[in-house]
Amino acid sequence: MTLPIRNVAIIAHVDHGKTTLVDSLLKQSGIFREGEDVPDCVMDSNDLERERGITILSKNTAVRYKETLINIVDTPGHADFGGEVERVLGMVDGCVLIVDANEGPMPQTRFVLKKALEKGLRPIVVVNKIDRPRADPHVAVDKVLDLFLELGADDDQCDFPYLFASGLAGFAKKELEDESSDMKPLFEAILRHVPPPVGDPEKPLQLQVTTLDYSDYLGRIVIGRIHNGTINAGQQAALVKEDGKIVKSKISKLMGFEGLARVELEQSSAGNLVAVAGFADANIGETITCPNEPQALPLIKVDEPTLQMTFSVNDSPFCGQEGDFVTSRQIRDRLMRELQTNVALRVEETDSPDRFGVSGRGELHLGILIETMRREGYEFQVSQPQVIYREVNGQPCEPYELLVLDVPEEAVGGCIERLGQRKGEMQDMQMGGAGRSQLEFIIPARGLIGFRGEFMRLTRGDGIMNHSFLDYRPIIGEISARRNGVLISFEEGVATFYALKNAEDRGSYFITPGTKVYKGMIIGENNRPQDLELNVCKTKQLTNHRAASGDELVQLQAPIDMSLERALEYIGPDELVEVTPESIRLRKMSKKFAKR
Repeated sequence: MTLPIRNVAIIAHVDHGKTTLVDSLLKQSGIFREGEDVPDCVMDSNDLERERGITILSKNTAVRYKETLINIVDTPGHADFGGEVERVLGMVDGCVLIVDANEGPMPQTRFVLKKALEKGLRPIVVVNKIDRPRADPHVAVDKVLDLFLELGADDDQCDFPYLFASGLAGFAKKELEDESSDMKPLFEAILRHVPPPVGDPEKPLQLQVTTLDYSDYLGRIVIGRIHNGTINAGQQAALVKEDGKIVKSKISKLMGFEGLARVELEQSSAGNLVAVAGFADANIGETITCPNEPQALPLIKVDEPTLQMTFSVNDSPFCGQEGDFVTSRQIRDRLMRELQTNVALRVEETDSPDRFGVSGRGELHLGILIETMRREGYEFQVSQPQVIYREVNGQPCEPYELLVLDVPEEAVGGCIERLGQRKGEMQDMQMGGAGRSQLEFIIPARGLIGFRGEFMRLTRGDGIMNHSFLDYRPIIGEISARRNGVLISFEEGVATFYALKNAEDRGSYFITPGTKVYKGMIIGENNRPQDLELNVCKTKQLTNHRAASGDELVQLQAPIDMSLERALEYIGPDELVEVTPESIRLRKMSKKFAKR
């Protein structure tokens, strides 16, 4: 007997508690045996997700509740990974929209809700983190309703069911006054409000590929929803490619989901989410169908990228010393491979075989790709991110972002002033409790490039910044994002304490004594607007005379730690970030500094 099915996506803004809530659903569904060691954020399975505490890739799991199979898709909450959300919403029949009881709807809440409403889904709203200080759950519900109306939801969608919950404490309830110690109210809401999947098991097979995976034993594994028909392990099937070409193959393995594991199936029918092996050339959006009556489903469409940077072969004096993959062919092959799974990414050839134009949704989207490649052993260099302009109704336009800041009250004036210089327009300002304020701006995307570091200084590291793509609007004119000049190494060698100490009054360093440097490498930020070349390899002339102050303890100021994200935001139009498995270096692009 086939179990009843519910397919549901968990959607929310970053850090509103999606993955923690899924943890609670998994633990309370009984899929883990008693005493089993279960890590927190069990769905964040790769290293980068665990390190950064964010979800980057959509993932599937399934639980059983009251003899119903509930397929759950956990999605990213960051705007830069919106492509992951867009492609999986076609797999589900309902969604759970999670909103922080303190923050309310945020920029990415608007994006994911808009996409869900466009798909005709009726969300279940969960006001999460109600046990936190300063939480105001009823105000959060009112703000969500305002957002529904603003996005043009119909009457049925506006009459959304809502629950109050704490994913960390593992409970959900219909009313704040109710007593609850588990997630049963949420399970019940899913069964009641998420419709069963539609699809006819008697029709010819149609399965749309929405996610790709890889196994050393099975090769490429495609994950998707069976829209129509029935699929059997070992059967012959056809893949309808994006260009209409039909490739025939055999279903070598058919798997379903149960908890965190994949279970082998002999058969599955319309409405279920399955993983299939046997199609080595399948790509996202293509359709696995019946070989006798091949009928393709519409291709998955996602919003276009808004930011572009150039990836190129490393030509610095230290090139080839730290990476395993350094040639243009290897870099090109890796980027083309990324295109197969990263639907929001675009890669273009340029007039040079050593450079590639790579476009994505934002700095974090591209930064995760760069970080992944360097961990795999690739060595290359990237340019400053640039926004992608587009023509709308015959008028040149640029991308605009919705920006929300949560800042201490003493930093409000400085943030408004700096964003005004970057052409930001303030839409709303709310004074919160505990001496904090929430500011909302509409700002050109290029006005945000390099702003995060400045924002951290303005708020002394105590500010929270969130933004998501809004729309394309007419180009607003020049934006002056002022930054001081840089300190540039004068020659190749090893930086010495003596040379760095002597030039310490010139600015702030990115390096420490003992760092290998080369001509043209950026070693710090100047105190003045101009660039300045320094010899940081100079050594002290030794004599047999002892100075009176020779025994004093002399220290350098702590250097600025240049992480990959900070480096991408910091560099100017004539500068590059050199990325290797061991180092992140900044350098000048000028030919006088390039390797001879």
